[in-house]
Amino acid sequence: MATQIRGKLSNKITNAANTVSNKSQAKVSGMFARLGFQAATDEEGLGFAACDDLDYDHRQGLQMDILKNDEMGGGEGGGGDMGGDGTLDGDSHYQRDGTGLPPSSSKDGALAELAAQDRPKITSWEAGWNVTNAIQGMFVLGLPYAILHGGYLGLFLIIFAAVVCCYTGKILIQCLYEENEDGQLVRVRESYVDIANACCAPRFPTIGGRVVNVAQIIELVMTCILYVVVSGNLMYNSFPSLPVSQRSWAIIATVVLLPCAFLKNLKAVSKFSLLCTLAHFVINVLVIAYCLSRARDWAWDKVKFYIDVKKFPISIGIIVFSYTSQIFLPSLEGNMQNPAEFHCMMNWTHIAACILKGLFALVAYLTWADATKEVITDNLPGGIRAVVNLFLVSKALLSYPLPFFAAVEVLEKSFFQDGGRAVFPDCYGGDGRLKSWGLSLRCGLVVFTMFMAIYVPHFALLMGLTGSLTGAGLCFLLPSLFHLKLQWRNLLWHQVFFDVAIFVIGGICAISGFIHSMEGLIEAYRYNIED
Repeated sequence: MATQIRGKLSNKITNAANTVSNKSQAKVSGMFARLGFQAATDEEGLGFAACDDLDYDHRQGLQMDILKNDEMGGGEGGGGDMGGDGTLDGDSHYQRDGTGLPPSSSKDGALAELAAQDRPKITSWEAGWNVTNAIQGMFVLGLPYAILHGGYLGLFLIIFAAVVCCYTGKILIQCLYEENEDGQLVRVRESYVDIANACCAPRFPTIGGRVVNVAQIIELVMTCILYVVVSGNLMYNSFPSLPVSQRSWAIIATVVLLPCAFLKNLKAVSKFSLLCTLAHFVINVLVIAYCLSRARDWAWDKVKFYIDVKKFPISIGIIVFSYTSQIFLPSLEGNMQNPAEFHCMMNWTHIAACILKGLFALVAYLTWADATKEVITDNLPGGIRAVVNLFLVSKALLSYPLPFFAAVEVLEKSFFQDGGRAVFPDCYGGDGRLKSWGLSLRCGLVVFTMFMAIYVPHFALLMGLTGSLTGAGLCFLLPSLFHLKLQWRNLLWHQVFFDVAIFVIGGICAISGFIHSMEGLIEAYRYNIED
């Protein structure tokens, strides 16, 4: 009897010690994951603690670099041993969710899955930082000009656009998922193009992706043009005494940007992204500080509820363009450690953007009222204006390679790297070097942005045209249409109402903004108006 009691006590103590050990190892694993050795979440740490039968070495932290070395060395150390059903015993997928071996029929399939899971993931804060950079860029400098022609209705549109863009960003991500046989959501699409192709299948399986690609190329190229335009505008207004026109400054900026044609990746450029963002934040603070110093002279009586019927649609395009981020949201959500936090991230980034943009636009307009210019920094006094504008020009030139490289990639994949359907031969040789026609494509794109900036040097009109043409399409029209098409069976009546309302309102704003922006450009070109 005593022997049985001692045996039971011994078993309980052993089980308790194993449980504590497993939980401790799970915490250590999660700690290493947060330090960057492995992309893991809290739920995964609990899964580690529950899997007592897992291999001991993997429970020490699931070191992905050890797994990779074992795989490269042919499965040394037991991490890559094949199980009886042809799968990897040490596969990280089944270790993370604790549900058993993955349905991989070969070692190559398991290795591919491991490679996919080994990609670095980002937190919700890092994802929010990326979205903030997209919707809080230097194009907010045109928002006071939108208040000039819209008054309080312009402020309302800044709030309305934030709400709508946040909503359409969420429903766009919903279109990436479908329910499986068990009723669980599974990510079956990877990009905006995949969503568009799914909506047009089976009759036209590729036409939707082509439409989205065209819209993306137009928006990216127009963004590059705007960077050249704003660089020429800022330099011309910073040094008006120099015998150099705005067009000449645009040419000089293009010469500086010409090395972008030789870019193979954005590693060198990405190093300056944080510096650019901080510099822009400092510039915004300086502008607001100057405006606050003149608070006694604010022209509250100039802010009214009337609108300029002819120019207000242009303001709508400006506001919409300042919120465009839908292009890269699918990729961003797919690289988050916890995609469930995507909705919360979208909420706080757009709320913050709405508040900051509204305050910036209102305070700047109250300071200069009817004298507000297309680029608000041109209203600053001479000395301050020159310093601030130089910082802005540097930011514009350093920001140019990002949309330029993205546009080049879309063009190359669509026309040069589409397998047997490619229109032109590949831009790269077997050794990875850029061929002559590939370099010509890139140089031609840089020169094209220069000519557009020379002959259409109107920042607000171009921004309004782009926002009306592609911004409204990518942010309002297409997400709501795709959501209705792909998620129709799961939508409630109020969701259908929201989608239809956004589509109708977005269509009206896009058409009116495009027409009035074109009329403004034609008028400016006809009368040779510089500003």
